[in-house]
Amino acid sequence: MNELINFGAKVQANELVYQPIFAKVKVHLNASDFESNGPVVLTVGTFDGVHIGHRAVIDLLTQRARELNGESVLLTFHPHPRTVLHPKQHQLKLLNTIEEQKMLLRDAGLDHLVIHPFTEEFSRKTPLEYVRDLFAEGIRPQKVIVGYDHRFGRNREGSFDSLINLGKVFGFSVEELPVQTIEDTKVSSTKVREALQAGHVAQARSWLNQPYPLSGQVQRGEQLGRKLGYPTANLHIENPLKLVPASGVYAVFARLEGEQTWNPAMVNIGTRPTIESDAIEQQIEVHLLQGGRQCYRERIDLRFMKRMRDEVAFDGLKALKQQLQQDEINARSYLETVQVPFASL
Repeated sequence: MNELINFGAKVQANELVYQPIFAKVKVHLNASDFESNGPVVLTVGTFDGVHIGHRAVIDLLTQRARELNGESVLLTFHPHPRTVLHPKQHQLKLLNTIEEQKMLLRDAGLDHLVIHPFTEEFSRKTPLEYVRDLFAEGIRPQKVIVGYDHRFGRNREGSFDSLINLGKVFGFSVEELPVQTIEDTKVSSTKVREALQAGHVAQARSWLNQPYPLSGQVQRGEQLGRKLGYPTANLHIENPLKLVPASGVYAVFARLEGEQTWNPAMVNIGTRPTIESDAIEQQIEVHLLQGGRQCYRERIDLRFMKRMRDEVAFDGLKALKQQLQQDEINARSYLETVQVPFASL
């Protein structure tokens, strides 16, 4: 089973508007469904976040495919292997849902995206069985490109050297990509997660090469923000694995369901200590700086640009409102200065 998707995004000068870029990627939901019309160059991995290290792999992949007059293929897995191998202890938070990942990868210049089911049975394949079933009898690559630390097969027993040896058996070559670094810091999905969990959304943005995405459905709240002059949309994040940045107040861009324009907004993530001193449930509250329509039960997409401050317990609602006024000034001032080319999300 596969699907053909057209996608892309472009930001014009002085406005943040989602526009199509004409690109096509064929998506396959199982390696056994894959078909190609020429030589195949393959890379494989979880690619959570599709950060700049991942994009370096994809850039080399597409370059090698062009050199062979062939097709570029990215193989990834769903669900994430750690959630299958350690369902109760994985403590994993993902940078992307599977739909976000598909949308991010679609503008990377790939010819094919293969999303292979990861099951307990699949996890027990030896490195030989893994390469035989996925590569030799499935995708049939002529060349495989992997990152510097790529491991595969049962208990991650397969290494770069063993992949080279298996390539000799099954008729493909292997190329390793050195680690991509920024300012002497190794880029990895773990590094990006740690940055977001510390509230460092600007650092995460530099590694992701775009603002961190978060989307949710608006649920009914207490409407206290409206009484303060700052009506908010309270977001429910449906996927429990999706990483939510650290508590605090953020300057973001927001897009309402069915709309194309990105609007300046500010977001509070936390437990609202001024209002509920003993609350423990985290809430995500979005205030659109240019106003907005009633959007109960609709979806709102967020792009995190800057963390402005910690969440604070103020001495009453008056002090809270004064701080919100200052937050609005700070958010407007910052967001008016930035031009960020959103990718396909």
